[in-house]
Amino acid sequence: MNDKIEKGDIVLINKSGKYQKQVGEVSAVDYNIFLVKIVIVKLGNQEETFEEKDLQLQAKKPSLKEVIASIDKVLELVEQIPNLPTKEKVELPNRLKYLKLDIPKLDKQLIQKNFDCIYKMLEITREAEESASFWHEISANLEKISWWVRTSL
Repeated sequence: MNDKIEKGDIVLINKSGKYQKQVGEVSAVDYNIFLVKIVIVKLGNQEETFEEKDLQLQAKKPSLKEVIASIDKVLELVEQIPNLPTKEKVELPNRLKYLKLDIPKLDKQLIQKNFDCIYKMLEITREAEESASFWHEISANLEKISWWVRTSL
């Protein structure tokens, strides 16, 4: 794992004090006038500034390759959903394929619109058929895609 802390990564605060042992998401990285790496970490509803040495990397933001693999996995799992309404049976795989094609272009509005539509369709479908075992895997892959969309655009 690359230990370089970047925007979107999940970190643990090691610095003694009010925020010690809290986990947050990196919202920005900068350098001060002494070229010390400064990391802004989102902790709940607030952001706090730390030096990189005060943080421990917990999880790297998903890479483009991991996100594409997650989209492929969701596409594969969608085909296993029984009783999928005809509209969703056509539209869901198409939107997933478009999302896969759009992600390398980094068009924020297009990616967000497609992801939101996919998420809503899967939520509605899940409510009707929640007992299936593959929903956990679909949710995990959607979370990875969502994490990348939220922190990369």
